Amino acid sequence: MSLLLESCLKTLDNTKDFLLQLTDAELTNKTVAPYYSSVGSHVRHILDFYNCIVNEVENGVDLSKRERNLEVELYSEVALEYLEHIKNSLQQLDYDENRILQVSDDFGNGIICLNYTFGALLAQANSHTIHHHAIINYILDRLGIVITNSRFGFNPTTPAF
Repeated sequence: MSLLLESCLKTLDNTKDFLLQLTDAELTNKTVAPYYSSVGSHVRHILDFYNCIVNEVENGVDLSKRERNLEVELYSEVALEYLEHIKNSLQQLDYDENRILQVSDDFGNGIICLNYTFGALLAQANSHTIHHHAIINYILDRLGIVITNSRFGFNPTTPAF
């Protein structure tokens, strides 16, 4: 297994760590300004992004066609099951970081298709996850929920104080 894939799995394990601490009510709480989004909606978004990768078809990934399984937003148990499915699927992939695939997404002006390496897509997924972890950390902080991982939501290159 490559260091990149190990990094993605480690970041996803951070998702598991906090999900195990949350009740469904905390997962679905949408009271934090300014966006009023729930932790669950961010978890679903992270996992749906990875789900597109693990369900690659004919060397292509369409990030605009995410599954959006809303039960993941509502129930910690469902989110944990989805997370484990994603992690297991990632470990089963035909892994070649240099393999070229076509990635489609809507960047604001409609669907655009770009050539990525598989490694670049995984790196984007990992950074995307860390970005959403930062938002989740903000929401949890405002809800008074303490996460034991002091580096949760921080990019590994962010200096520790």
